Parts: sequence; structure tokens; C-alpha cells
Amino acid sequence: MPDTPPDTTAESGETADEPAPTPLLRPGDGIPEVAVSAGQIAAAAERLDSGHGPFAVDAERASGFRYSNRAYLIQIRRSGAGTVLIDPVGDGGDPARLLTPVATVLGADEWILHSADQDLPCLAEVGLRPPALYDTELAGRLAGFERVNLATMVHRLLGLGLAKGHGAADWSRRPLPTDWLNYAALDVEVLIDLRTAIARVLAEQGKTEWAAQEFTHLQTFEAPPTRRDRWRRTSGIHKVRGARGLAAVRELWLVRDRIAQRRDIAPGRILPDRAIIEAALRDPTTVTDLLELPVFGGRKQRRNAEVWVAALAAARQNPNPPPRTEAANGPPPVVRWAKKKPEAAARLEVARAAVSTIAEQVSVPTENLLAPDLLRRLCWDWDDHGTPGDAAAAVEAVLRAGQARPWQRELVTGALAEALARPAPR
Repeated sequence: MPDTPPDTTAESGETADEPAPTPLLRPGDGIPEVAVSAGQIAAAAERLDSGHGPFAVDAERASGFRYSNRAYLIQIRRSGAGTVLIDPVGDGGDPARLLTPVATVLGADEWILHSADQDLPCLAEVGLRPPALYDTELAGRLAGFERVNLATMVHRLLGLGLAKGHGAADWSRRPLPTDWLNYAALDVEVLIDLRTAIARVLAEQGKTEWAAQEFTHLQTFEAPPTRRDRWRRTSGIHKVRGARGLAAVRELWLVRDRIAQRRDIAPGRILPDRAIIEAALRDPTTVTDLLELPVFGGRKQRRNAEVWVAALAAARQNPNPPPRTEAANGPPPVVRWAKKKPEAAARLEVARAAVSTIAEQVSVPTENLLAPDLLRRLCWDWDDHGTPGDAAAAVEAVLRAGQARPWQRELVTGALAEALARPAPR
């Protein structure tokens, strides 16, 4: 593995020349044995403790196969210790208890992850929480890289090629195939060097402190609660008209969700969204009528046909059908602003232009410069604050309350205050 990355420009981190990458096909130390038992996991912790410096960390889930978002394999690498692979579920015991020795060791130094927001929740579920972190994907965004997937960044900064792997596979499968384990080990093989390389790019661009603020925020950030009526996200629901049809979608979705949660199977593998929508539109009253619908031709759907018919009957009998739209939590969709509050629509247009201009100047994506939802809320709720100075103080207060980081507020507050202080176009 190269000691230094290819030369990069200070402006954008673009490589001057990008020769064909050197294929990285197998981990340098081979594929480590997977630690499953309490003794094996404790030994893995001791091995990590013998190393030095930060930890490269990754986790594999079974999204699309399982209802839960739990980690089914955890990969950790540390200089001087190599890579360990840990199965947190194979022993059958409490994963958090099994991983206590690992959690203790991992508390000693920074974690390096790629797309940390994807892995932190499932790692926290088993008691693993970073004392500090570095997200190489987020660092790539701050550096202005257009493509920030791991393979592209590794090629660009380290000159190495990672083959497409098994990230979307069913990692709850046991035993795990050797080629999957090879892929998993390679995911952390390069993270320590990648962190060094992208940190150098950010330093050249004067963005080191920006990254530090983002990583601190990411470490402590808790996602807002998911929307109450999650069934409204059923794909194709826009085709359903009327309260009765929506009641059918809701009941089928809720029944499916209970089955999926109980069996720990992804809901779409119990009943696809298109089947829910078709049943809501056709409203069959018997098993025979239901099975005549092409989308219910599968074995799983036939096996549960009586369950779905009962759900449709319950929807018809429910005296409280759902309203067409969910109660608002914040501004309405932007497409409705022109009619509901045209002055807010005008404010949003100029505010977006101001943020976009700054984002282009500093080579950071607009969504990383300022969260789009926060900008929408600012423009929707804005009141006239008189002087530009008063406007700036008001913008600063809103951004601070919305958890915008200091570097973001420093860049956008003045421009937003100026844009919002202008009289709204008529």
C-alpha cells in the first residue's frame, strides 16, 4: 500500500493523473478467522489492544432481507494488530455482553468509518460507541469530490482498486461464504490510509476545522423520530383515492409490519408494496377474489391470503378512516408554497440562490453547507426583522437552534440575512 497518495490540487482534491488502479484482491494478512464465541471475541479484543492508533470500523447488515437493522458482522482493523472479524449474533447470547471486551478497547482511540451514519446505530445497539470518529465519506463531500463511494475514493487517493463486493447481500446467512469475508476484510484494509490521504486534502483546502465540527456533530446527532404515519410511504400510494382506499393501505401495511417484525423479515418480502396498492384499489372481499389479482400469485401471498382478506375487511369496518394527508409537522411541500404563502416561496428562491453561490465558491455540496429542511423552515417562518443587522441576528438564532455548525453559520448567515431582508417580490 503506498505511503503517500497521488498529488492533489488544493482547490478540489482532483488528481492530476489517474492511472489504472492496482487491484486490491485480498487482505494483506489474509482473511482472518471470524470470532464467534465469547473466548474468541475476547481474544480479538486483546489483539486489537496490542495495536496502536485509530480503529478502522465497518459493519454489515441484512437490509432488504431482515426487519431489524442489526449488525451481522463487524470488521475492525488497527495498525500493529491487523484485522479482526466478529460475528455478534452467532453465539446466540446477548451481543452487547459478548462485545464488552471489544467496547472497552475501542474506547481508547478514534474510529474511522465510511458513511458513519449508516453503521453507528447498529453498532450502538451492541454497545459499541466511538469516543471520536472520522468519516471518510463525509470528508470527501467537504473536499468537493463528486463521487464519494469507498471504491472511487480509494482509487483516487490511494491508487488502489476495490472490486465490487457483497454489500447488499444477506449477511444474516450462516455460514458466511469465504468471498464475502474477503470483501468485508478489504473494506477496512484501506480506511486508515484513506483517512490520512483525505485529511491531507482537507488541510490543503483549509477545511480541517469544518470536518472536525461535522464529525463531532455526527457523533452526537440523533435522527428525529420517523413520521407517525409510516404507511403513507407505501410506494404507489398516490394512485389510491378516497378514505376507504387509504384505510385499506393502512390496515394491510400495519398487518404486514407486525408479521415482518415478529419473523424478522423485510416487509417487502412478506408482501410487496405493489400488492398492497392493488388490493386497496380492487378491494377483494374473498380469498378467491384476492388470488385472482396477478400480484398475489406468489406462494407467500397465497399462504397468507386469509390474513390479507381479514385486513381489508377490518379496513372497511373501521369507523375512523385516515385523512387524505398527514397532519403537518413543519412547512408544507414546497410545490404548495406559491399558493399558500407566495412571499415564502419568493424568499426560498433567493435564499437557495445565495446558499448555492456560497457552496460553489467553497466547493461543498449545498446540502452539506446547510440542511435543506432547515433552510425551508427559515424561509417559511420568517418575519420582517427590519435592519440587516436584526435580520442577521435572527438568522443566526434560527440556524443555531437547528444545529447548524459554527463553520456553516459563519459562511451563510450574512448572505441569508441580506437575501431575506429584501422586500419580497410581488
